[in-house]
Parts: sequence; structure tokens; C-alpha cells
Amino acid sequence: MSPDRQAMLFGLGAVAMWSTVATAFKVALGYMSPLTLMWIASLVSWALIGVLVARQGLLGQALRHGWRTAAWAGLMNPVAYYLVLFGAYDRLPGQEAMALNYTWALAMAFLAVPLLGQRLTRIDVLAGLIAYGGVWVIATRGAVFDVAFADPLGVGMALASTLLWALYWLLNARDHRPPLVAQWQNFSVGVPVLTGLLLAGPGIAWHGWTALGAGIYVGLFEMGIAFVLWQLAVHRVSRTAKVSNLIFLSPPVSLLLLHLVVGEPILPSTLVGLVLILGGLGLQQWQKAPVPVAQS
Repeated sequence: MSPDRQAMLFGLGAVAMWSTVATAFKVALGYMSPLTLMWIASLVSWALIGVLVARQGLLGQALRHGWRTAAWAGLMNPVAYYLVLFGAYDRLPGQEAMALNYTWALAMAFLAVPLLGQRLTRIDVLAGLIAYGGVWVIATRGAVFDVAFADPLGVGMALASTLLWALYWLLNARDHRPPLVAQWQNFSVGVPVLTGLLLAGPGIAWHGWTALGAGIYVGLFEMGIAFVLWQLAVHRVSRTAKVSNLIFLSPPVSLLLLHLVVGEPILPSTLVGLVLILGGLGLQQWQKAPVPVAQS
């Protein structure tokens, strides 16, 4: 099997898993708080990635180097990002939180201007206007001329999660740690922090087997196996765009699962807003990098 074909299969596997997590979030949050879900999922992901790090012979390196970066990176991801994201899912219908979260790629493009000195193209600006028009449709649930959002805090948390995610990856642009090592170290920082927050707040309590299963599922697939598959896809493919475009398959599947499993009615405003968001993302990816003068 060619490397590109392997990459596509790994990418499809990751996208298939990510398509289920919005449903898993809503199921789990029906039994427990965002903090409790985050703690269970982080423990599972930390253990899974730790096993992979050890099997690849990277444990010595992980224990000796990289902790200065992990000290702040772990507070951003998993702690801050997932707590804000789960808070959004706790307040909003899963379909709305999922759709709003997809604007992180645009947030990254805009944040790269002050942080990395990059310039926005006209296509970037147009893509942003289209996608954030979709955000407005979803936030107002179709009442686009009414500024009274159905849940302004939930919408704010969903958009804040995109800023945190984009900021995390931009700040990690110079992170030379191997991806698995970085992920395990970040969770090694995050798990004690989450444990302390849980003990200082609601405490550790039993919420039933369904809740535990949902938390384990989120840890395995959203934060663990899907991450590994996506890394394998990106490192094997000849052109990143071949696998990055696969992410557009996830939202429709997520909507269908939320409807069938959670019982959420699919709102017309979500469909319209999601089309605009994906259209903006597609337009941003469609633009070509400038061709050097010598190659013109």
C-alpha cells in the first residue's frame, strides 16, 4: 500500500472518531460536570499516550527534556481548551457548539498576523466574513437581525475555545518535541491541575457506568487514538491538503449522530450556519500560495 493511501486511511479513521465525539460529549455531560468529564478523559488519554511513548522508546527523553514548554502548554491544552469547550457543549445544543468550534482554522489565520507577522490575503478576509456570518446565524438561531443571542455565554465559550486552540498551535510552532512526547507531557501537567480543581470543587463522585464509559470514550478517541492516527496521516502523506480536506466530512456525520443518538432536532439555522462556516474554510484552503517570481 502506498504511503498516500495509508495516510488517507489513517486520516479517515481519525475523522470517523472525531465525528462521534460531539455525541459523546453531550451524553457524558448529561451525567457529570465538564470538570469531571475532563478529569476522566485526561487520565485515560495520559495513560494511553504514556504506553505509546514507552513502546516507542521515548520515555527517557520525555522524562528528561521539554518540561519547560509543557509547563505552559499543558495549562492551555488540555486544561483551558477542553474546560472551555466542554462548558460550551454543556450550555449549547451539541450541533451549535460543534459548528462554532470549526472556526478555529480562521482564528488561527487571524492570530498569525500579530503573532507571526503574516499577512492576510483578500481571500482570508472574504473567507472570514463568510464563516463568521455563519457563526452569527447559529448564535442568533436564524434571527440574524436580533442581537439577543439564545445563550451568549455558551456562544462566547465556543468561540473562546477556537481562540485557545489556534493560539496553542501558533505558540507551539517552534516546539521541537516529538508529537507523542509533547502530548504526554502536556497531559502530565494537566492531570494534577485538573485533580486539584476537582478536589477543591465538586469532589470525586461516582456517576454510573454510562458516565464512566462516555468519559473513557472521550479520552480514548477525542484525545488519544484520533490524535495518533492524524499524526500518522500528516507524516505519511505527500501533500498535507490531501488529508486536511477530510475534516469537512466530520460535521455532517456529527449532526446525524446528534440527531439519532441524543435526539437533537437539527435546526435550520445550524444547517445554514454550518454551510457558511464550511464554505469559508473551503475558500481559505482553496487559495494557492503565491508563486515565486522565478517560477511565474
